[in-house]
Amino acid sequence: MRLLRKFFFLIFFVLSECQRFGRFANIVHRIRDINEFSRSYDFIIIGGGSGGSVVANRLSENPDSCVLLLEAGGDETFLTDVPLMASLQGMTRFNWRNKAKRIKTACLGAVDHRCNLPRGKALGGTSVINFLIYTRGSRHDYDEWEKLGNPGWSYNDVLPYFMKSENCTNCQDIDENYHGYDGYLNIEHPGYESPMSKAFIKSGFDLGYKNVDINAKEILGVSRVQATMRHGARCSASKAFLKPIRYRDNLHISLYSQVIKILINPITKKAYAVEFVKNNLKYIVRAKKEIILSAGTFNSPQLLMLSGVGPREHLEELGIPLIKDSKVGFNLQDHTALSTMAFLVNKSITVSDTGVQNPLHILNYLWNGKGPFTIPGGAEALAFMKTKMNKRSENYPDIELVLGSGALNGDFYGGFRSLLGIPNNVFDRVYRPVLGQPAFGIAPVLMRPKSRGRVMLRSSNPWNLPIIDPNYFENEEDLLTMVEGIKLAIKMTKSKHFQKFHTRLHKISMPGCEEHSFGTDSYWACVLRNFATSLGHQVGTCKMGPSTDENAVVDSELKVYGVDGLRVVDASIMPNVVAGHTNAVVFMIGEKASDMIKRKWENR
Repeated sequence: MRLLRKFFFLIFFVLSECQRFGRFANIVHRIRDINEFSRSYDFIIIGGGSGGSVVANRLSENPDSCVLLLEAGGDETFLTDVPLMASLQGMTRFNWRNKAKRIKTACLGAVDHRCNLPRGKALGGTSVINFLIYTRGSRHDYDEWEKLGNPGWSYNDVLPYFMKSENCTNCQDIDENYHGYDGYLNIEHPGYESPMSKAFIKSGFDLGYKNVDINAKEILGVSRVQATMRHGARCSASKAFLKPIRYRDNLHISLYSQVIKILINPITKKAYAVEFVKNNLKYIVRAKKEIILSAGTFNSPQLLMLSGVGPREHLEELGIPLIKDSKVGFNLQDHTALSTMAFLVNKSITVSDTGVQNPLHILNYLWNGKGPFTIPGGAEALAFMKTKMNKRSENYPDIELVLGSGALNGDFYGGFRSLLGIPNNVFDRVYRPVLGQPAFGIAPVLMRPKSRGRVMLRSSNPWNLPIIDPNYFENEEDLLTMVEGIKLAIKMTKSKHFQKFHTRLHKISMPGCEEHSFGTDSYWACVLRNFATSLGHQVGTCKMGPSTDENAVVDSELKVYGVDGLRVVDASIMPNVVAGHTNAVVFMIGEKASDMIKRKWENR
């Protein structure tokens, strides 16, 4: 095992170095990190993730606007670029390492009985550590946003912004009317397709679903993955939107700069400056026009509350002077997934047993940007489906199935189980008996959770991570829908397309669920309570809504209610989580917000 681990890291190092100095050199240029600041800027952006990177790019297009981007983490490195290695990124310094508080409804079998909640701490944010999957959700998501009192956020309104950011020139089998081709963000299919992917898509046909472009007119169906990649390497928000414009004189980017407070005049309610720490020195920099908060679903509400914008009772308990009584931190939503199912096959056709060990795959990746190393986190194909729990008449999925080109029994090095919070004793009992055998996974994902959680301050100390209560499965319907999703995944593997590989579900019971008969609804409900995990799609804690919505934190132009000169531009503004992966949505939010900000300050 020790020799295998050394072999793995040698491969990883060689791959990374070849990207750094070879044909990938054009996407790893370093950002100029400033250490001296002007006293004031037109715009100050807090957070260099998917939303903040877009806004920094678009606002600095105007040479008369001076923009400061503050990022708590550092610049990404070449180690983050290999798509297949995505699960390892959660073990690096690029992860904030948030963990949920212990809850009674989920993560009962996880390490320390707490859910892992990885979030990116780097220039590029979570797009540096995520699984690269690019889906926009359903048109019904955005039409519902508008019906909730958010004009300008219908599907027809937001589609141009999805297309504006996108460069899909290397995509295949897409509806060209729904994609962009000259944006900053590169979208590709993985440069490899295993027999499992073909079987998955054909099995979807047998269940009545079409092979669709999941980012076009209708999302219901099966498809190969579209991913944020450029020539087989990760295309993060930083690589897409910041590296190409790094020489703009009017854009200053400061890394390792943790904002501890937004300064708001208690009388005028105007946000006028940002207080942050860099190299153990405290700075206060003023904003002439606006402050844009893009710190993410956990850190944006944390900063608002530290600055006096939040629930009155909570802030008073912590001795924080109240600026605006607001439901900051509420409405937390997330997609839960079950990644523990392993389906064994009788041929060496999965990445679990042919991926990193095969020198031909390594050479193919190094020279051509093709092969299994381009599979984003191992995810090859997706299916958006309806379960019997779904009572909606329109084509609106409540479950996603994600085909994984490997399974947990191929996790030799511990990266995937660490990401999921699977204890080693569980791995040893369930997966070690079939360690390294050819296997793949299908992970059901809950698309429209009804449960709602909350983010709270741990203290008034800005260096303390917030308290996060995800409240997974508090609503019983979420659990029942996930059980139906599991049964759909198993049903797909019983098709003739999978059975030609003698596909069978690995049937060692998960610890804590032995009292239930394997495969029953009660067994799967137990497994979900113990081992379901976050998909990293947290949204909603600075909810967008009309002034009549007592739970709304920002309006439809993303302005914070009760505070002038302050907007939120990240996943936290979503009223409801979309039926898809959220990174693409945040790019869109950044594009739309940039236009709204530009319109306000045009000719001023």
